Amino acid sequence: MRVKARWSHDAPRYAICLVVVALVAEICRRLAHVNPTTVILTYILMVLWVAAYWGFRFSVFLAVIAALAFDFYFLPPIGSFAIADPQNWIALLAFLVTAGIAGQLADRARRQTADAVQRRRDVERLYAFSQRLLATDNVAELLNAIPAYVRDGFGAKSAAIYLLSSRQAYRTEPNASWFPLQELQMVSSRGEPVIDSQRGVSLTPLHLGTRTTGAVAVAGAPLSRATLEALGSMIGIAIERAGAMEKLSQAEAARQSETLRSVLLDSVTHELRTPLTGIKAAVTGLLSDYNLDEAQRKELLTVINEETDRLDRLVGEATEMAQLDAHKVELHMAPTEIATVIESAVEESRTILGQHPVDVQVAPSLPRVRVDADRIAEVLKQLLENAAKYSSAASPITITAERKGDRVVISVSDQGPGIDDFEQSLIFDKFYRGRDQRYSVQGTGMGLAIAKAIVEAHNGAIGVTSQLGHGSVFSFELPAA
Repeated sequence: MRVKARWSHDAPRYAICLVVVALVAEICRRLAHVNPTTVILTYILMVLWVAAYWGFRFSVFLAVIAALAFDFYFLPPIGSFAIADPQNWIALLAFLVTAGIAGQLADRARRQTADAVQRRRDVERLYAFSQRLLATDNVAELLNAIPAYVRDGFGAKSAAIYLLSSRQAYRTEPNASWFPLQELQMVSSRGEPVIDSQRGVSLTPLHLGTRTTGAVAVAGAPLSRATLEALGSMIGIAIERAGAMEKLSQAEAARQSETLRSVLLDSVTHELRTPLTGIKAAVTGLLSDYNLDEAQRKELLTVINEETDRLDRLVGEATEMAQLDAHKVELHMAPTEIATVIESAVEESRTILGQHPVDVQVAPSLPRVRVDADRIAEVLKQLLENAAKYSSAASPITITAERKGDRVVISVSDQGPGIDDFEQSLIFDKFYRGRDQRYSVQGTGMGLAIAKAIVEAHNGAIGVTSQLGHGSVFSFELPAA
């Protein structure tokens, strides 16, 4: 069947060679001033062209029929294959030898060019494949994606990989029968590539240095042995790299979790101890044998009440932070005038603001924003509380609202000490507090993290611009309704 198919593919080319030789002979016969040397050179050029584009066997065939045509039409006696002059035997032999050598050289150049082009394509495919292997650091995701990467990257019909560590195969089609499991296991065990040209299947082990970690199989893509080995090494390294990155990520996550736990304990311990100390002192005073007058008793009860409220606020912040992290907070969205939200937040923050004058500058004709008004007011109150805490007494605080494209930007600026560049990237993290104020100013480090989570839940963004010694500007933007 293969011989028959090859003949049906080659027959038209042999026919073309016959037709072209006859056509050249007929044209040269009809031209008055064409000498035999011109005919010979023409046939040699044809031999070179055929060898360069179709191969050596076609060039040999063309050289033989060209020699016969030259003998029949141009060597005496004309019209006969007999050769009268012995020198013409030498000429024909020289033509055949020259045509054969030239055809062989041209065919070699053709094959070398084809090999170079194929190697270039393989290198390009391997490079593109390596880029896709680096797209993920998740081992499970990578293992499931690699067969599809191989199939798409190398134009294969099907692909599969097998891992010795898990004794599991991953295929482009789960029910494909191209690669029996035993075949993949055999290649993994032997550590040698297998190329089955009859089935169009190639298998090669996955190498990590001198260690074999599995096998990769490709169907319907004729790959060279070098390309197969490179493919096996790249996949082996990529899987090992993804595993190492995953372990590193897990170790880093554990380290960060431990750090966060320490920071949380430190923050919560400090913040809870302060009101508890006040409550304990007040209760001790009330239970003492000292005769307290009504004013003293009222003062101690006021301390208990205030510190209890403070504890309640701390627990509320922690609960809210957990709900926001779990995306379990329900937002009641409605088109709202941002000026109304700002006015409400300022009014509710009067006690915290104390003697700080607040300047509100709202641009005219601002579009409404679709928000949960209570939550956005909470963000503003947090920013106002921060401005009041970290600014000197009676320094002004400015609130502005303006439109930028399809967004409304609200800013709160103060004249505090400012924040350095390093801390600007950290202050919205949970439990983070400024290095210089973490013990001089009360707080849990959850306020700005809560504000950030609320703004992002509204498809907005929050940030800070600050300069040491010149204050800070906290801004958040919300999409217009």
